Amino acid sequence: MRFIDSAKIKISAGHGGPGCVSFRREKFAPVGGPDGGDGGRGGDVFFTSTTGLGTLQDFRFKRIYKAENGHHGSGTNKAGRDGEDIEIKIPVGTVIKQAETEEVLFDFTEPNQRWLAVKGGRGGKGNAHFVSSTFQAPKMAQPGEPGQDLELTLELKLLADVGLIGYPNAGKSTLISRMSAAQPKIADYPFTTLVPNLGVVFVEEFQHYVVADIPGLIEGASEGAGLGHRFLKHIERTQILVHLLDGAHLLEFTTRPDDEPGANAKHGADELARLYKNIRKELHAYNPELTSKQEFVVINKADLFYGQDGFLDEVIKHFQKKIKSQAPVQMLSSATGEGVRDLSLTLWRALKGEL
Repeated sequence: MRFIDSAKIKISAGHGGPGCVSFRREKFAPVGGPDGGDGGRGGDVFFTSTTGLGTLQDFRFKRIYKAENGHHGSGTNKAGRDGEDIEIKIPVGTVIKQAETEEVLFDFTEPNQRWLAVKGGRGGKGNAHFVSSTFQAPKMAQPGEPGQDLELTLELKLLADVGLIGYPNAGKSTLISRMSAAQPKIADYPFTTLVPNLGVVFVEEFQHYVVADIPGLIEGASEGAGLGHRFLKHIERTQILVHLLDGAHLLEFTTRPDDEPGANAKHGADELARLYKNIRKELHAYNPELTSKQEFVVINKADLFYGQDGFLDEVIKHFQKKIKSQAPVQMLSSATGEGVRDLSLTLWRALKGEL
């Protein structure tokens, strides 16, 4: 199944049924009065959020939804049947906007939320309603009122507590597979991950949180480069961002000759800081609020530097100085699992407000 996170649809409520013009005609009632019944109400259109759906795939094939019209009234004061309502199920995390103005009409952030989108038209009154002392045989009835209609944009924003961001090949997919039971596609080429992956991280019994791996972030993403900013919306709801940096960029600096002590580590830190700032720039260009979220910086592929703890300590020290941050920077290895459990627990503490 393709991951579909946006769709445009048109919805229409049912029209009200027309009232009836009728007069009572019975053998022993020679002077029967008006007995036309009212028309039925048009059906409404509701949206309901459910955890049973993960994409907006269904809306690729059906884009028009119309509730049933109300039925005609009939004689002997019988009201017409109301039109049946429509219940449209959507994934939790869906934002519904008016297509033309982009105004947010409803944001489904919890399961089983229900929203009346358009209301059916009222049924018309039958001629029995218009009888008076001076107008005893009305030959008119009301038509049913038209139902409301709307053109809508549906936009799915994944509900995750933590968002993993970083350049392609930094190891986000491998990390989420280590932290959770998620099984993303993993390969050694850019843009292996073409859709966001969700994983549930279990800390202890009945204690867990959701992590999302966000693909497609490269320099120029906010202007459409790479996968563009299509998936950036999925980190708008996250509480915490984990910025994953590829430690493989440090390899060339471990062997490059230089007379100045610690210079190699400084050059390596400069390279990581450049990559870090590029991604931060793209986040700010898309939505400045993203850069104010709590963030943890993680340098991946620590398994490439066994026995070089001094070099890594120098890199981290210079990196923090370069990005002007006192936030702790953690080294880990998604491949071997080293440091992954520590990161999972740190994020859990942060989500509880302990950090």
